[in-house]
Amino acid sequence: MKSAIRTLELFEAFGASRRPLNLTELSAALDVPVSSCFGLVSALASRGYLQPAGEKKAFYPTRKMLRCAEIIAAHEPVVARLIPRLRRLRDESRETVILGQPQANWRGVIYLEVLEGPQTIRYSASIGDIKPLHSSSIGKALLSSLGPATLDTVLRKLPMDKVTRSTITTKVRLKADIEAGVRRGYQTTVGENVADVSAIAAPLFIESKTYGIAIAAPLSRLDGDLKRLTGLLAGAVADLGGKA
Repeated sequence: MKSAIRTLELFEAFGASRRPLNLTELSAALDVPVSSCFGLVSALASRGYLQPAGEKKAFYPTRKMLRCAEIIAAHEPVVARLIPRLRRLRDESRETVILGQPQANWRGVIYLEVLEGPQTIRYSASIGDIKPLHSSSIGKALLSSLGPATLDTVLRKLPMDKVTRSTITTKVRLKADIEAGVRRGYQTTVGENVADVSAIAAPLFIESKTYGIAIAAPLSRLDGDLKRLTGLLAGAVADLGGKA
């Protein structure tokens, strides 16, 4: 398990630095001895995932991992099927559209697809980002899909960390907010996960799996266009399969 985590952390270190790194820099980024880092780098280089780059015995990833990821993404059975409709939602709303699903054991939300809007000022995120359930609109949408008993069980174990000044941090308030969203037909956050960003979301059920679709935008812009955006969101959910 440690080796797998360190491998991921190594590639994340390259992603953060955006330049070649030597063993000393990588060992510092991974917080492991240089000797351990050398073994990991050697193994990845032998498999064609790293290459020597620049001076000072630095390394940089090859395009092999990108190619593998592209092949995996191209054949992902559900997300690939949803993307055309999500792109249409992005184009119609002109705001950032996100597809997410719960992590294992409902620890959080993982973003499966992020289609950023064309506006200069917009909400930005990345595929693979993990967000809290209680402070994200998709998280609330996913929680709203649970039956009452299951929801209570998940909420009992759910961390309620304060992400922004507007984050809901009590389970009673969160449950009431989710129930209000069910009656309204969509879940919302107002500066609860990112200050000055608002989002609306709804659950989607496909092949016995639960997903969430969100539209996120600067708070004032979303509030001023809420009726149109909620209609677009509802239309996309209906086209993609709607609720179970």
